[in-house]
Amino acid sequence: MTSSTSSLPKNAVATGPAGRPMAQPMDAGLLEGLQEHLGLERKASAAYWAMALWFAERELRGFAACLMQESRGEQHHAGLVADYLIARGQTVDLGELPGPGQQWSDAEALLADAFRLEADVTASLQILYSMAERAADVRTTVFLDPLIQGQIAAENEAAHLLGRVRFGRLEAASMLLIDGELAAQQPAAALA
Repeated sequence: MTSSTSSLPKNAVATGPAGRPMAQPMDAGLLEGLQEHLGLERKASAAYWAMALWFAERELRGFAACLMQESRGEQHHAGLVADYLIARGQTVDLGELPGPGQQWSDAEALLADAFRLEADVTASLQILYSMAERAADVRTTVFLDPLIQGQIAAENEAAHLLGRVRFGRLEAASMLLIDGELAAQQPAAALA
């Protein structure tokens, strides 16, 4: 744990590494897990951006816009984790990120990677939740609840899109139909 409130003088307030007041110290293992998850969300954002570019290069703007939206969503999730760490008096460690892969044999292989990415993020959140429960850190379980719900929905959407592409057997007509449906779901500016 970073600091204890019981060992402080009467009017003192516990602070985190950056000097920010904190109401409850954070278990060191949980803190490390949250930092790692922040990196995973950032990696997912970069991976989705690379996937969006792959589709854009193949004139499939609906797929590209959908995956660009996913990239922004993962960046938003990283921001939520960073904000939470700061609110808990912790310092955010951004660390370096490896470049994402950019080569896929076809759309099905790319979307299979997207599904696995979502499953990895879901697993990471579930591990964090278990760690928070073991540390009796209710603040963190409450923070994670909506993230896990949203993540399960994102995993379901990735599975659905992969299933549709597989069902269409990558035929041009089915890919264009799915692309058109995805484009219709996106704001016009995302398709430019």
